[in-house]
Amino acid sequence: MKSVLVLCTGNSCRSVMAEALINQLGSGRYRAVSAGSMPAGYVHPESIATLQRQGVDPGEPRSKSWDEFAGQHFDLVITVCDQAAGESCPAFTGKPQRKHWSIPDPAAASGGSNAQARAFDNALDLLRKRIEQELL
Repeated sequence: MKSVLVLCTGNSCRSVMAEALINQLGSGRYRAVSAGSMPAGYVHPESIATLQRQGVDPGEPRSKSWDEFAGQHFDLVITVCDQAAGESCPAFTGKPQRKHWSIPDPAAASGGSNAQARAFDNALDLLRKRIEQELL
């Protein structure tokens, strides 16, 4: 089974959703965890609601620092936000393959709760497409 680390800045939205999707869609082939360079300290409630609405088990995510995984082995490290892609990650053992998926931040959506729910749905759809095209 390949190990995957999904990185974002806050580890509250995109990386959390990607972790859950990879674990569900790639069950038996991939085991994913997520982290952030500057963790928000909470998982955005709409991340959980979106996963559940689309039939994905969110597990029990928590916003955590990528420092928790320093020195661990990963086969693949995926950044899902442009800011995290430009930051210096901690050292991981081996030589993980790296991918960058530029996914817009759904938490930044304006226009009320309907607009935000659409933004989270769109982010999850983009993540699903990338996972299906590049990992499965």
